[in-house]
Amino acid sequence: MAPWQRAAAKVLGIKLDSDKGDSVTRGESIQSTDTYVEEEPTVVDWAREHFPGRHDTIEYFTSLFPFLQWIGNYNLLWLTGDLIAGITVGFVVVPQGMAYALLAQLPPEYGLYSSFVGVMIYWFFATSKDITIGPVAVMSTLVGNIVVKATETHPQFTKPQVASALAVICGSVVFAIGMLRLGFVVDYIPLPAIAAFMTGSALNIAMGQTPTLFGIPSSVVNNRAETYKVFINFWKHIGSARLDAAIGLTALTMLYLIRIVSNRMAKRFPKQQRAWFFISTLRTAFVILLYTMISWLVNRHRRKTPAFKIVQNVPKGFQHMGAPVLNSDIISSFTGELPAAIIVLLIEHIAISKSFGRVNGYQINPSQELIAIGITNIFGPFFGGYPATGSFSRTAIKAKAGVRTPIAGVITGIIVLLAIYLLTAVFYYIPSAALSAVIIHAVGDLITPPNVLYRFWRVSPFEVVIFFAGVLVAVFSSIENGIYTTISVSAAMLLFRIAKAKGHFLGRIRVQVVPLDNSSSETLGGNYGATSKGFPKSSADIKAVNETPEGAIESTSHNVYLPINHKDGSNPAIDIESPFPGVFVFRFSDGFNYPNAARYCDQLMDHIIAKTRRTSIDASTRPGDRPWNDRTPRNASQEEDIRPTLKAVILDFSAVNNTDITSVQTLIDTRNTLDKHAAPNHVDWHFASINSRWTKRALTSAGFGYHSSGEETSGSGSEQWKSLYSVAEVSSRVAGISYSATGSGSSIKKTDLEAPSGGSVQVSKKVVVNSINKPLFHIDLDAALLAVQENL
Repeated sequence: MAPWQRAAAKVLGIKLDSDKGDSVTRGESIQSTDTYVEEEPTVVDWAREHFPGRHDTIEYFTSLFPFLQWIGNYNLLWLTGDLIAGITVGFVVVPQGMAYALLAQLPPEYGLYSSFVGVMIYWFFATSKDITIGPVAVMSTLVGNIVVKATETHPQFTKPQVASALAVICGSVVFAIGMLRLGFVVDYIPLPAIAAFMTGSALNIAMGQTPTLFGIPSSVVNNRAETYKVFINFWKHIGSARLDAAIGLTALTMLYLIRIVSNRMAKRFPKQQRAWFFISTLRTAFVILLYTMISWLVNRHRRKTPAFKIVQNVPKGFQHMGAPVLNSDIISSFTGELPAAIIVLLIEHIAISKSFGRVNGYQINPSQELIAIGITNIFGPFFGGYPATGSFSRTAIKAKAGVRTPIAGVITGIIVLLAIYLLTAVFYYIPSAALSAVIIHAVGDLITPPNVLYRFWRVSPFEVVIFFAGVLVAVFSSIENGIYTTISVSAAMLLFRIAKAKGHFLGRIRVQVVPLDNSSSETLGGNYGATSKGFPKSSADIKAVNETPEGAIESTSHNVYLPINHKDGSNPAIDIESPFPGVFVFRFSDGFNYPNAARYCDQLMDHIIAKTRRTSIDASTRPGDRPWNDRTPRNASQEEDIRPTLKAVILDFSAVNNTDITSVQTLIDTRNTLDKHAAPNHVDWHFASINSRWTKRALTSAGFGYHSSGEETSGSGSEQWKSLYSVAEVSSRVAGISYSATGSGSSIKKTDLEAPSGGSVQVSKKVVVNSINKPLFHIDLDAALLAVQENL
């Protein structure tokens, strides 16, 4: 440290850390030219790790346009796959886009606009070849709820204006999250929460579309009310059903029949599997065209009073292009619902893209995907679009159709563009009931099947409770509240688990890894995990192991450390005890930070105090001078208490990634309490498997890691302390000289060997693994126990 820094610290009254942890004291020296002293990390090191350099900056801006990495390799085979997939998805997205726009309380053309912008922009920023951005049922339903509330409180704005402003604001927030590379925030939303959100939304949407399917007007049954109310009111007014029910029910039945027949025929005739796939995929377009033709035949002469509800006028081209309305009034109209809208954008897109990436063997960049949907929603409203995100159904179709690159989205965009300019006259006669059938059929796949719930139950029963809580809230309240419920309860469960984490006191046992053979010769040194035979076939297997010579077993055995209480499920017949009397090995199970520090340390102290006796008991001490919490009997003596005294504590930090001020201070308080319990002797604190330099720095600053001579009392002077170090053999070729190193305990000696003149020889030597100035930081539990044993 520079002199001016020391002077400044003295003026400010800052007590600098002494160098006692950085020096090598007597008994800690290693006779080697390759001694290793680890330098503590500094704030500058932290800044270098977390702030981008020149190379990182260039890589960051390059990563904003992933298509540059593959566009140069584009070929005819890729184009063929993209054409097939793009055209297939185009035939699906046109009817779905119009249907979902109706869910958003917008005219059907807005669904086409959103579909076009999503697929045309996404490929520039895509890291997924399968995802299809556009209107989706859940987001459309949420947008519908938002625009209805906003226009009621701010009647000066139209529903399309509110939807466009919502898209811009949501897109800007998501875009900012992506640019800051904060895509990992999506990982805080667990799978049960996503499944509950999807299932509750699907039930909400399907029930909300049922009145339209039967032709019951919204004035009779409010399909935007809570799901359970829609269900009750629907059955109350089932008598109000009209001819639309014939259209809707037959269309829904046909959609399911085509899918079921196609799936069965594909299994029965594998050679025609691809043909049946396209038949199943195009069922939506076929049903819409069929019922559009029927509607035209029925209503062509009664345009003013159609026999059943139809879509009617759909303007040609982009009739609603323009800058969206953005001001404080329109933004305030949906501020309360903004978090739910953003969460839906994130959940649907990232969950779908990750899922298909895993299935098809590639990884997505979540932050880059957020940039993609952010830009889509920022520019979409200029074409008349409303909030769009990844679609599960269309992504599945695209993947099965053999898509090769994200350029397939451009093909889909061309199909949508042709529909906007050439097919609007046909859209006039599309029955609303048929569109409702399409919506109900599409969202049916979002409902979590019972088999998946059973798997959830097998993994984590409590999370199934969270799932049903989210679904019930969505059904009896709203989709937004369902989202908040599942995320909040999941977060609370995570925090509870962290705060209530319990460590384990470990004992050491000697084990041998054996194969499950009858051959005793193969039993020795075999690999247990290499066989799939299950358990030993007979008692002969076990007998072969038991009759093996002790020396042979010893040569193939090793130490393992298991919880003394067998809470890990190990065989309770094994007697696991502490390695040495008065020595305790404690393993943290779930990190060591401020939420669980007190619980860990209380558990540590309670167990140690219960299993050890005070080193010094003065029976003549007056009752009033004894500590109030001293439970030692008044007339107790050293001879009466057979418990050992506390000698050392070993902490296994293999599960600890980092520490904080609270956890380290709690550990200091625990050390002080146990030091008083063991006084006048000194308790050594050993640490094994520390994974972070910053954790070492934090512990060192608290006085851990080295044997402090200032704390020593009689009987434990520094001259009696002996440090052990873990060493590893390294080798390299050096001209003229070869070193061979041997070591035992704390010393390593160097021997010069002669080499042929002008030649080179192989250097073989042993070097220390961990820093020699922190002898109480060990590479593993075995090394820590050896160090403790050496100094008992």
